[in-house]
Amino acid sequence: MATKKAAKKSSKKTTHKKTAGKKSATKKAATKKSASKKTSAKKSTSARKYGKAAGKSVEREMKAMKQGKLKSGRSGKKVTSRKQAIAIGLSEARRAGAKVPKKKS
Repeated sequence: MATKKAAKKSSKKTTHKKTAGKKSATKKAATKKSASKKTSAKKSTSARKYGKAAGKSVEREMKAMKQGKLKSGRSGKKVTSRKQAIAIGLSEARRAGAKVPKKKS
């Protein structure tokens, strides 16, 4: 009787190990599939919205604002807002013919 019980216990353990091995293999396969999906998503790229010349223009205006030399158009007041400096730079780039999207309003 003791040998039959021991045989049953050892057979149960081995079958349990086999099923555990199969589960981990399926989990690994699932992670590999998800990794391949992520790499395909990175392939899509879009063109630049703003050209290099526009970036240079904005950079120049930002530098002038930080030095306190940037003045607004009509009133001639000193520009202190970062957004206003960017708007002035993009406006000048538009006039020069650089690649800049049209104004929204």
